[in-house]
Amino acid sequence: MSEITGSDISRIVHATIRDVPDFPSQGILFKDIGPLVSDPVAFAAVIEHWRARHTGQVAKVVGIDARGFIFGGALAHALGVGFVPVRKAGKLPGRTIERSYDLEYGSATLAVQADAFTGGERVVVIDDVLATGGTAHAACALIEQVGGVIDEVAVVLELLGLGGRELLTGRAVEALASA
Repeated sequence: MSEITGSDISRIVHATIRDVPDFPSQGILFKDIGPLVSDPVAFAAVIEHWRARHTGQVAKVVGIDARGFIFGGALAHALGVGFVPVRKAGKLPGRTIERSYDLEYGSATLAVQADAFTGGERVVVIDDVLATGGTAHAACALIEQVGGVIDEVAVVLELLGLGGRELLTGRAVEALASA
């Protein structure tokens, strides 16, 4: 696959993400990645863009529960590196480290296995959407607590105006598209 420019990847993302009004509740406009991941050309373009960006830069890819697993697993495979899931609390075996955080509609807790990283391993954190930033911020704190070093937080879509990037101040953030 030839190199994909930033404007190309943004166009691909916008063309394949579907808006679903009033989901999961009235007044919410949900950004559905289903059409993107079911389109083999669009999905490959996203993974190839990130592969080119992170080759030789990271030792592991971290995917945030749950849609970050889709992109993160494929990227880890493309890079030939390991994949680490950051999951909802109670979903990982062994000793885990947890972090709770606030959402716009409540709170949640994420967990990572305590031995997921060898001290100082550089990682890219992958998720589908950056909204308020609470999930990404909690995931980054967990990764650092267990010895990972954040190279970048990469998302398919950033929802502008929700302040997510501000919670990640001091970290490199790449959004393939914004809305």
